[in-house]
This record gives sequence, structure tokens and C-alpha cells, in this order.
Amino acid sequence: MGSNVSRVDHEHHVSPWNVPNVLTVFRLVLVPVFIWLMFLEASGARWWAVLVFMVAAATDQLDGHIARAQNLITDFGRLMDPIADKALTLGAFIMLSIAELLPWWVTILIAIRELGITALRAVLLRRDIVVSANKGGKLKTVLQIFAIWLLLIPWQSLSASWPAYASLAHGMLIFGWVVAGLALLMTVWSGLVYVVEGAKLWKASSPKGESK
Repeated sequence: MGSNVSRVDHEHHVSPWNVPNVLTVFRLVLVPVFIWLMFLEASGARWWAVLVFMVAAATDQLDGHIARAQNLITDFGRLMDPIADKALTLGAFIMLSIAELLPWWVTILIAIRELGITALRAVLLRRDIVVSANKGGKLKTVLQIFAIWLLLIPWQSLSASWPAYASLAHGMLIFGWVVAGLALLMTVWSGLVYVVEGAKLWKASSPKGESK
């Protein structure tokens, strides 16, 4: 198996009540807060939404670092961490499409990939196979978060407040769309890799004669 694939460790006695898992749950809790802020029309709400999103995104790096450094890796964490990531990024992509900052077809393609891979992980888990993020998946997450951050910043408001920087603000918005395009490509490609790997794992874990 690859480094991102393992059997469910029934003998690993690390309690799921640890700091990395608390951070993962905290990230999930921040998702509705972020969405609520995006719907608010109050002055400064958008900046608060940007801040909440970045705090939530930062917990992803922090919980993984702590889990590896202190050997607190659990099956709960390996499964819930990607789910928390998807809740955050998909929530952000949906809000960006509602705000007409990102085409809906981009958000829909990303959602299909993310939800599909989550379903694949659940199917493999039934055979005691835990699939965590591989390098392609991690790069995809980084690109998605960077693109979301760039597109969340209210560049139009900034250019209206400081006309001298209007060209720079417009350029940053275009840069955000470019990064979003790269994130979409990596999302689709890494999803295909997961599907191929998942099919091989399913076949390898199938009892002899089951496929007949």
C-alpha cells in the first residue's frame, strides 16, 4: 500500500480526544460562522469572513503537524480531517459562486470530485482500508485555499476606496481566477488518481471468488 493508505488500526489506543482532533472539529464549527459572515451586508463583514476562513485553514496545517509530532494520529483524525477540509473549501466555493466571483460550473465540478472521493473513502473503510490525502491531494488543497483567499478579498471595494490602486486590485482578482483554474485542474487530476488507486485497493481486498 502507498504511504497514504493503511489498514484500520484496531490495536492503536490513542484517544480520539486529543488536540489535533479538537482542532479538526473546531474547523468544522467555523464553517457555518464563515458562511453567516459572507451573507451579512454589514460593513467589514467580508473582512471578518476572510479572517475566519484563514484561521480555519491554518488549523489544517496545525493539527496535522501536532498529530505527527506527538504520534497522535487516529483513524478519526485521518477520516475527519479531509471531511473538515471539504466542508470549509466547498462552503467557500459555493459562497464565491453566489457572490458571482466564480462560475458555478467550477464549483460543481469541484464538489463532484470532493464528495465522490469522500464516498470512495467510506466504501474502502468498510474493508478496513483508510485512505488519507496523498501529495496530489495536499497540493490541491493548498491551491484551493490560496485561490479562495485571493477571491474572498473585496478587491472591488478596495479599488473604489483607492482608485490609484484599481489596476492592481483588478490584477489580483484575475490572478485569483488563474489560481482557481490551476486548483480545478489539480482537483480533477488528483481525483482521477484516487479513483484508479481505489479500484486497485478494492480489487486487492476482495475475497477470492467475490468478483465471479
